[in-house]
Amino acid sequence: MTTDMTYLSRIRINPLREKSRVLLASPHAMHGAVMYGIPDAPTDQRILWRLDADDPRRPMLFVLTATRPDWSHLVEQSGWPDADGEHAAIRDYAPLLAQLAVGREFAFRLTANPVQNTSTPTKPTATQLERAAETKRRSFRIGHRTADQQLTWFLSRTQRWGFEVPPAHTDPPALGLHPGDGQQPPTPYEVRIVARERRSFRKKSNGAKPVVLHTATFEGRLRITDVAAFTDKLVGGIGPAKSYGCGLLTLAPLPGPR
Repeated sequence: MTTDMTYLSRIRINPLREKSRVLLASPHAMHGAVMYGIPDAPTDQRILWRLDADDPRRPMLFVLTATRPDWSHLVEQSGWPDADGEHAAIRDYAPLLAQLAVGREFAFRLTANPVQNTSTPTKPTATQLERAAETKRRSFRIGHRTADQQLTWFLSRTQRWGFEVPPAHTDPPALGLHPGDGQQPPTPYEVRIVARERRSFRKKSNGAKPVVLHTATFEGRLRITDVAAFTDKLVGGIGPAKSYGCGLLTLAPLPGPR
């Protein structure tokens, strides 16, 4: 995805609509609906999206695109087309990208699919063994399932993504929400997992095997250490399963002076 013309959209979803229930239940269906909002060769660009359903009565869909989208179909089929308010806000990303600098701090949110690649899984599933035999691959991609594993995955990669998470100014996080082996809590950081999900869905209705993803939503504070690397991840996404609602890192001003 280029940074010349990048847009961040926020679409209000009405969970009571019939079409909305389909989209909310299947990342594959939501991916298709998102792709319909890009008029020109959507397969030629990286499209990132994330569904924030902290309030199940007011889910919000965020989408990052390299060209200006049109979300009329989502508003008509899955939103509140006759209600007041801004149904689909579309903002140019350039002003935010221009603010990026080493040392600059932001609040952030990211839903990711933390995984590990290993050639010796301790308990490979039948599906993993079958796929390995079909593709003759010697390694397995296995999703991290515990909060401890997922947070360790995140914190061990931030430097290569162009940022760091500062040490926390508060008490250590709750049990299970810190990296380490659980024996001696390490230095707490300004990040927490606010949601964890196991998503299972089918890409086709002909009996194909389901896709299973273990996702975690991270929130916290970050400090930029490498503008080029950070920009690349901001517009290109983080981790696997980007087509299915993972990888979109969004920023916000910090809530107060630091």
